[in-house]
Amino acid sequence: MSLSRLDKLIALNCNVSRKEAREIIKEGKVNVNGRLILRAEELIDTMLDEVSVKGFDFTLKNHIYIMLNKPAGVITATKDENKKTVIDLIPPELSRKSLFPCGRLDKDTTGLLLLTDDGDMCHRIVSPNHCIYKTYIAVLSRPLESADIKKIESGIILKDGTKCMPAKVRYFTDDYSYFAEIKISEGKYHQVKRMFAAAGNHVDKLKRIQIGNLKLDDSLAEGQCREITKEELQLIFE
Repeated sequence: MSLSRLDKLIALNCNVSRKEAREIIKEGKVNVNGRLILRAEELIDTMLDEVSVKGFDFTLKNHIYIMLNKPAGVITATKDENKKTVIDLIPPELSRKSLFPCGRLDKDTTGLLLLTDDGDMCHRIVSPNHCIYKTYIAVLSRPLESADIKKIESGIILKDGTKCMPAKVRYFTDDYSYFAEIKISEGKYHQVKRMFAAAGNHVDKLKRIQIGNLKLDDSLAEGQCREITKEELQLIFE
């Protein structure tokens, strides 16, 4: 059983303030299991109760989880006066006042970014203690030597003396470029770029393609997003 106040649920799911949610209830616009409810403090079982709100496309849920294919040039922040943020890319039907990015991607890094209003879930994903691997594809400026791979996989020391946790690396090439798939379980500032720099290389492009076992949806163009299912969310922790 998962019980929440009615005004809190309406505020979350209708993208309004708690004060506005209480006004909606007072105006007689809310039904629970077919019964008119006028009490903002009414407790709702989010697993069993059916809630409808007149004038809103209402779907009862405590939290929302969004997969975004982040484009380059957009910053991972909730708001900025001068620059476009990842929140600006979320369409109104998925937007919530309390939405925030789970972790971060650098301005010029593309790919999989999760946005949510669930702080506990976000902490589980980003905390190194939970060892959730994030997978990136890096385009490198020069070939990656086997000795450099061993350094990165054993826990490379950055140029400022910071020691990274062990990573997983798969190196491959085509006729024109050098690539590395790298998995890390922490998220230090510019970490992937700094790891390859410490190995004497340079990252020309970087894209995150996976968190845990959740892969970026190939059908999402850069800048597009969609809500993920409970089953997809659990893939992160498998």
